[in-house]
Amino acid sequence: MSRPNIVYIVCDDLGYADLGCYGGREAGFGRVSPHIDALAAGGLKFTEGYSNSPVCSPTRFALMTLRYQYRLRGAAEEPINSKARKSQTLGLPPEHPTLPSLLRGAGYRTALIGKWHLGYPPAFGPLRSGYEEFFGPMAGGVDYFTHCASTGDHDLWFGENEHPEVGYLTDLLSRRAVDYVHRMAEGAKAGTPFMLSLHYTAPHWPWETRDDAHVAPEVAKNLFHLHGGNIESYRRMIHHMDEGIGWLMDALRQHGLADNTIVVFTSDNGGERFSDNWPLVGGKMDLTEGGIRVPWIVHWPAQVPAGTTTAQHGMSMDFSRTLLDAAGVAPADSHAPDGVSLLPVWREPAKRLHRPMHWRMNHRGQRALRDGDWKYLRVDGHDYLFNIAQDARERANRAAHEPERLATMREAWEAWNATMPPIPEDATVSLGYGAKDMPQR
Repeated sequence: MSRPNIVYIVCDDLGYADLGCYGGREAGFGRVSPHIDALAAGGLKFTEGYSNSPVCSPTRFALMTLRYQYRLRGAAEEPINSKARKSQTLGLPPEHPTLPSLLRGAGYRTALIGKWHLGYPPAFGPLRSGYEEFFGPMAGGVDYFTHCASTGDHDLWFGENEHPEVGYLTDLLSRRAVDYVHRMAEGAKAGTPFMLSLHYTAPHWPWETRDDAHVAPEVAKNLFHLHGGNIESYRRMIHHMDEGIGWLMDALRQHGLADNTIVVFTSDNGGERFSDNWPLVGGKMDLTEGGIRVPWIVHWPAQVPAGTTTAQHGMSMDFSRTLLDAAGVAPADSHAPDGVSLLPVWREPAKRLHRPMHWRMNHRGQRALRDGDWKYLRVDGHDYLFNIAQDARERANRAAHEPERLATMREAWEAWNATMPPIPEDATVSLGYGAKDMPQR
C-alpha cells in the first residue's frame, strides 16, 4: 500500500463533551458536530486521550517535537504571549527536528493552515520548522473578522508575510485546506503523499459566529471577550468548524484519497468558560481531567476499524509519534522521542499499552501523573490521589487512605521530573482563562 496522506486537525479550547460523539447535547440549531461525529463513527475514538498541557503553546511544542515540551525554553511560558513577538528565545528552534520536517525529509509535501503560536519570524516560524506552506495566525488568539491579536496587531500571515484577507477566519482556514487537497491530489495519487496540519482557532475566544461581523470592531478591543459570548454562540463556532471539516472530507473523497488518508482530530487542551467537560472537573490551565483530557479521533479506513472505541492512554506527542510510525519514517537520532507509537492500538483497538503520563505546570505549582487507573495530583502545595477509573470527576481524594500508593506515585513523578530541565525563574503565566474548579482538601 502507498504511504498514507495525513491530515492533523487541532482545534482550540474544545471541551471533552462538546462533540456529539463524546456525549454533547444538541444545540438550538440541532447537532453541533455531525461531520466530526462521522469521523468517529468511521474510525477510532479515544475516551482517555490527553493533551500534553492544559494550555495552548506548550501542547503545540510537544505535538511538533514528539517530546515533552519541558525540554524547550519557549514551552515554559504558559502560554507564549505577546512578548514573544520580538523574542529570540521564545519559540520553536528551527534546528529542532519536527513532525513536518521529518516527513518532508522523507518526501512528504507539508503545510500548516491555521494557528502556529510557537514564536515569530525572523527567529521562528512554520516555514523554518518543516512546513513548505503556511497560512494563518502566528499568535494565540485573534479576532475572527479583523484578524488582529490581543496587542492590536494584524496577525494573519501567508508564509512570512502579513496577509490581509476579508472573511470569517474559520471559513478562511477551511477553504484553504480544501484548496490544498485539490492542489496535492494528483501528486498524492502518483506517490507523493502530503501532510496537512489544519489548526483551527475555534472555538477559542472571542465568541464570534459567522454572522457576527457587525460586532467585531467592539470585540477586537478586548479579545478575552469577558463581557460577551454565550453557550449558543460557542456551539455555533464549533459547528462552523465542523462544516469546514465536512468540506475537507468531501474534497478527499472527490479525489479518491479518503481511504488512505489518516485524519486525526483533537484539541490543544481542555475547555474554556462556555465548554462542556462533563463529567470532568476543571478546564484550561488546570491539570484536573477537564484541563487535559480531550477528544482524540483517528479516521483511516485503510487500517483503522470503523466504529471502535478505546480507553488506551495517550497524549499529544504520542499521536504525533504514531503518525510518523504510520508513514514509515524514523525519528531523528539526535532527538529521541518521548512520545510512544500507538499504532498497534490504532489497528487493533482491543490492545492496551501501559503508558504512564506526566505533567507539570508553573501555574499554581501543579503536577500530575496518570498511571493505570490512578492519578497523583498536586495543586497549591496539596497532594491528591484519585482512582480515575472509578472517579473521573476527581471528587474522592484517596491520599489519606492509601499513603503508600501516594508516596510511590509521588516518587515516580519526582524521578521523572529530575530528567527534565527546571522551570526558569523568568517564565511567565498568562492568566484570564476562566473560573477554576479544583478539588477540595
